[in-house]
Parts: sequence; C-alpha cells; structure tokens
Amino acid sequence: MNKLLSLIEKLETEHSLSLDEYVCLIENRTEESAQLLREKADKVRREIYGNTVFIRGLIEISNFCKNDCLYCGIRRSNKNCDRYRLTKEEILECCDEGYGLGFRTFVMQGGEDAFYSDELLCGIVSRIKEKYPDCAVTLSLGERSEESYRKLYEAGADRYLLRHETADSGHYAKLHPEKMSFETRMNCLKTLKKIGFQTGCGFMVGSPYQTTEMIAKDLKFIEEFKPDMCGIGPFVPHKDTPFANEKGGSAELTCYLLSIIRLIHPAVLLPSTTALGTIDGNGREKGILAGANVVMPNLSPTSVRKKYELYNNKLSDGNESAQSKANLAKRIESIGYRIVTDRGDIKK
Repeated sequence: MNKLLSLIEKLETEHSLSLDEYVCLIENRTEESAQLLREKADKVRREIYGNTVFIRGLIEISNFCKNDCLYCGIRRSNKNCDRYRLTKEEILECCDEGYGLGFRTFVMQGGEDAFYSDELLCGIVSRIKEKYPDCAVTLSLGERSEESYRKLYEAGADRYLLRHETADSGHYAKLHPEKMSFETRMNCLKTLKKIGFQTGCGFMVGSPYQTTEMIAKDLKFIEEFKPDMCGIGPFVPHKDTPFANEKGGSAELTCYLLSIIRLIHPAVLLPSTTALGTIDGNGREKGILAGANVVMPNLSPTSVRKKYELYNNKLSDGNESAQSKANLAKRIESIGYRIVTDRGDIKK
C-alpha cells in the first residue's frame, strides 16, 4: 500500500505518472487505494466545481451508421437494428422541451450518417443557438472532414465529443473494421481542438483484447491531450455484434479510473455514463462519488429511445429520462451533490 500511496500522492501533485506507474496503480489496486483516490478526486473536484453536477440533454438523432465497429449495436451490418432518423423539426422540439425542463446544454449524438449534411446540421445548430443563446450545443457525430468541423463550429457548435476508444493502434485495429484508421481518429481530435471546439475524448473499460498496459496508454493520452471532456464507461456487449459473448467491463475499475482521470486533469468535465448505470443500479451515483461531475439524461423522443441500442439493455427511461429530472436531482442530492442549471463549461 505504501507504493500505491506514493503514486497517488505523486499523481495528486504532478498530475502525471509514467506508463509503468499507471500499470502499477491499476494492477495493485485495493479498496483502500480506491477509497483514497475517491477522496482526493472529490477534494480537487470540489475546489473547482463545488458540489455541482452538470446535466446535459442527450438527443440521439440517428442510429444509421456507415461504420461496422465490432462492439457497436448500430453497426452497419446489424440487420436487426430498427433504423430511424430525427428531422430538424423533431430535434428542435426536443430542445424546446429540454429548455423548459432546465437543460442548458444539448448533446446531439448519432452514428456516422451521411444524411446529416453540413448544410442540414449547420441549420439545426444555428437555429438552436438563435432560439436559446444561453445554451451550449455539443455534437457527437463521429469522424468528419476538417472543413465540416469548421462549418459546424462557425454555425455555433461549442463542443465536440469523439471517443478515441483506445490509445493503442493495435488494439484499435481489433475493435474496428479495416477501413477505419487509428491515425484518422487521432487527427480528428487534434483538428477539433485546433478549430476551437471544447473537445472530448474517451475510451471503453474492459473492451475485448484490452490489457492494463493499454489502459495506461489511454491515461497517458488523456494526460498529454488534456481534453475538456472525457467520457469513459464499461464495455457492455451487444447481442448482434461479433463481441456478443465477450465479458463486459466492471463498474469498480471504471470508477477507479474516473478518480485517476480527475487527478490527471482536475478541471475536466467527466460524465458518469449511461453504460455505468446500465451495469450497476447505483452506477451513476458511484461515478459521481469517484469524481465525475456530468450526467446526460435522455431527451430523445420516447418512440426512438430503445432503438439507439449501442449495447444490451441500454438504459433510456426511468432515471435516464430527461423527464425524470426531479427524481434524478433527489438521487444526486442523497449523496451530497446538487444538479445545476447552466451550460457547465470547463473552468480553466
């Protein structure tokens, strides 16, 4: 424990460890080290954000995707996926409802769907910003060209989430089809940051073929890239993918890594993800206690929520529903935090 204690103290003060030190911190973790990390993560988070938790209204605009990622339920090859697309009007209706519920950030997420041209997306973004100038617009629509990203930024989009999935190129190749490139993914992230987006990355915990050394690479990437947002969640298999029978990731390790990421980058916006809530009934609360400070309830139309199934049993109703904000607020308050209604920008 003395070795772990010294590593945690070093991480707290220097916000950096070597790859070998990250491996040691993960492989030798104990409940005592997890508790110490939680305490230190909570301390630095409270110094910057107090006990606030930011809410984002998640709008899943399409489950069409040109890609065939081996882990994803909306992959192109999944013939059992009931496809849908939201119209501009439907997306704007979601924002109208969300604004009334108190949301001041809207997250438009979807597969890589060519239907959503730059012209269409820019029109949607600019309309949201025109109608709700006090709101932030976050996009999570995969890999696009630099020209496309720039147009979306100029239309008013504030943030862009693009999970890197893994910082190991060999591992990336095992999770994605040959047409997808690790270098392209990393270049997209650099481009988003260069353009001026508040940029988010992230990875799966416990994905097939993942080793502790690979997780250490993810942590080192986050340390060096310094994203404004970082979304990590446990891998959860989907029944209609090549990884259907693979073992899922753990809530325990995910929360441990959330605490580490908070100490690496104290001001980062760190979601307690739906995947964490899916595998553990109290996963969202555990994530917040570990250092997360963002939750993203679902604002999508009720008719499509179950169709955006990235993995088995994905939560979309109940406390994952934006309409259940009051109940969510009570659950967050029960662990000593409070939901706030504002854009929730990163504090630099």
